[in-house]
Amino acid sequence: MTVWKTSMRNFLAHKGRMALSAVAVLLSVAFVSGTLVFTDTMNTTFDKLFAATASDVSVSPKGSGDDDNPGTGKPESLPASLVEKVAKADGVKSAQGAVSSMSVTVVNAKNKDMGSSSGAPTIAGNWTENALKSMEITSGHAPRGPTEVMVDADTAEKHGLRLGDELRTIAVTGDLTAKISGIASFKVTNPGAAIVYFDTATAQRELLGKEGLFTHISVTGTDGVSDEQLKRNVAATLDGPFKLQTAKEAADAGREEVGSFLGVMKYAMLGFAGIALLVGIFLIVNTFSMLVAQRTREIGLMRAIGSSRKQINRSVLVEALLLGIVGSIAGVAAGVGLAVGLMKLMGSMGMQLSTQDLTVKWTTPVVGLVLGIVVTVVAAYVPARRAGKVSPMAALRDAGTPADGRAGWIRAGIGLLLTAAGAAALLASTQADKASEGSMFLGLGVVLSLIGFVVIGPLLAGVVVRVISVVVLRMFGPVGRLAERNALRNPRRTGATGAALMIGLALVACLSVVGSSMVASATDELDRSVGADFIVQSGKGQLIMPQVEKALKSAPHIEHVTSYKGVEAKLTAPGGKAEDEEIVAADPTYAQDLRRETVAGELSAAYGKNAMSVGEAYAKRHGVKVGDTIKVAFKNGRTAGLKLAAITSDDGNVDKGAMYTNITTAAQYVPADKMPQNMIMFAKAEDGKEKEAYAALKASVAEYPQYKVQNQTDFKQDLKDQIGQLLNIVYGLLALAIIVAVLGVVNTLALSVVERTREIGLMRAIGLSRRQLRRMIRLESVVIALFGALLGLGLGMGWGTTAQKLLALEGLGVLEIPWPTILTVFVGSAFVGLFAALVPAFRAGRMNVLNAIATE
Repeated sequence: MTVWKTSMRNFLAHKGRMALSAVAVLLSVAFVSGTLVFTDTMNTTFDKLFAATASDVSVSPKGSGDDDNPGTGKPESLPASLVEKVAKADGVKSAQGAVSSMSVTVVNAKNKDMGSSSGAPTIAGNWTENALKSMEITSGHAPRGPTEVMVDADTAEKHGLRLGDELRTIAVTGDLTAKISGIASFKVTNPGAAIVYFDTATAQRELLGKEGLFTHISVTGTDGVSDEQLKRNVAATLDGPFKLQTAKEAADAGREEVGSFLGVMKYAMLGFAGIALLVGIFLIVNTFSMLVAQRTREIGLMRAIGSSRKQINRSVLVEALLLGIVGSIAGVAAGVGLAVGLMKLMGSMGMQLSTQDLTVKWTTPVVGLVLGIVVTVVAAYVPARRAGKVSPMAALRDAGTPADGRAGWIRAGIGLLLTAAGAAALLASTQADKASEGSMFLGLGVVLSLIGFVVIGPLLAGVVVRVISVVVLRMFGPVGRLAERNALRNPRRTGATGAALMIGLALVACLSVVGSSMVASATDELDRSVGADFIVQSGKGQLIMPQVEKALKSAPHIEHVTSYKGVEAKLTAPGGKAEDEEIVAADPTYAQDLRRETVAGELSAAYGKNAMSVGEAYAKRHGVKVGDTIKVAFKNGRTAGLKLAAITSDDGNVDKGAMYTNITTAAQYVPADKMPQNMIMFAKAEDGKEKEAYAALKASVAEYPQYKVQNQTDFKQDLKDQIGQLLNIVYGLLALAIIVAVLGVVNTLALSVVERTREIGLMRAIGLSRRQLRRMIRLESVVIALFGALLGLGLGMGWGTTAQKLLALEGLGVLEIPWPTILTVFVGSAFVGLFAALVPAFRAGRMNVLNAIATE
């Protein structure tokens, strides 16, 4: 009880000094808890949606659902006659045929895409009684013919759609314009999909190409019949390969598909939370180390009057426990708020998530509390152990404990060893022959070098701070000298404070180098290999529909337009080994649009009759050579014997490993209605007509907003923007760790000011002005921040350069250091230091000189 009272008294006595450490715990725990709540809420939303939309049993073509956007643009279908057959199975209450397609784009009268911007699909289908399980008509009526369409309420609200407005649905079979006859609202949360409904005959004709077809059959069972039994009964009535799923199986399949995306998102965010926790550890260690040092005489007196080492140790750990409890409880609460904020953010991006589905499992606060408390107590262990070693004779000395020189040299030796091991691992990764092998050494090198720099921080502080001071502080005269000596006074403290900032900035520098190198490599390869003037593709990954292909090929000022289709096939090499592959079926002009080097044969010959090419890796794997005949069984088509005319080099990243054949060759073996649509198209302008051709191509696809025409400059900028957006998201998440690191600088300075109260009073007494005092503290903060930035940026550029060597094995061979970004971050670190010093400097300037001198 005495230990508890003492700890509580000390905790409350230093509550102001503990606040920033508590904020670090709060932020870290909030990020973990918020991530868990957000992903659990998304899972709940999708679970409710899948449960509401799934029928007791569904019947669909075998293989359907494997691809939401089939290559032909038309979903796999069933004959309508099966509905009646299924309805006669034992235990069936009703069976309804349904049509559903995601290979559509819906635009309004202004030709604006009504689809979600969050990546959620646009779905077109027929309105059925089964749809009433998840939706209800809240305005107007269901569609009654080809001139009417119904839209979901979320899409209508987002785009300001009303009854009577026109919508144009673009599908592979053509365009259909209809007026909105009704608006239907979801009974559960719609995560963002845009949905339109037609009457059954129109949906069949416009989405599947003809009437009398369905994409699936929804089966409802009678009371008392389980879904599993119903599935067996329906299966017994069907002949042929069909896919049957119970409601649970359908929901599990949907959950697995969504879960893969949520899993990546969840663990990525938890990774950034872990980085913030690691940075927070430095803050907590520094806080308790300084508090223990400032209470040396107090602890000595407690030891003199009978307190044991264990009691002193336990007292500090109890303070850490209190800090962990307070910070973690606040963090869990803040995490729920963060999750709600993320939901609102996703809503602004098009993914609707309702707070009614907010899910806080009991495991979330438990994980948050345990994590926050354990991390805080573990971080405080070393300072607590140091407090337990304070001698009773310390009561006779001034505050502060002498440094342990031996421990410092041992620490420096360990740090140098770890740093050397990390450097060796990074060097080993650059010598790897395969990226997969090198990545293991890269990961090991990153971890070891990071730990090594953290451990060796005090030694580096003594060197680096002096160098920075010569450049930055000496111009400020005696005040700059004082700031330098204050930063060097306790290298261990300076090293730990700088290390917290170093971690976040090292990751920023590493990713900046990798991102810039990827853009530079891709740009260089495009310049070397792409001969086409223009590239046409969908920004949402949709295939290019026939009407768009026709419009492109009829545009003026175009020398040629190249089609590019991906055809699935099973290849059997002469040795008998078979593999499933995708063959690029393209026009012969593609050899001009993309310049590919060959290791054997001529690529132009691969576009000859019954000929093809393969990649270098495939040729080595199967031991094939030019002139061999490869047996190619086209999916949904016939088997052909194609002569190997060329083997392309695997150097480079564009179309690496691709296999080519002529479209006319593929068309001989794949029926026209099974031939995939173009994945992408290329165009070459007539000589001197590039501007006119560019404008003509844009005009030809103007009615189809899902497609974009890009020249090489546009394409490169688009690539740069995509990588830039990804990096910005990562930088935003890393900002959490940097914020915690800034709090560490603030806390270190604040406690340092308290520690030096008497010294500050004496300096003021002999003539140091308030302004000079504040400047001294600000400069001290700046040099600490620049110390952390210099280590972090140097370490990060080393990691990034090593990572680029691995990317070179995948065809991205250009190293580019983004010096503007690096310099901006370095200069920005100085401003971070200034900001962090504002409050401590202000408090120091307000000290009463006489009271400060009288402080013991």
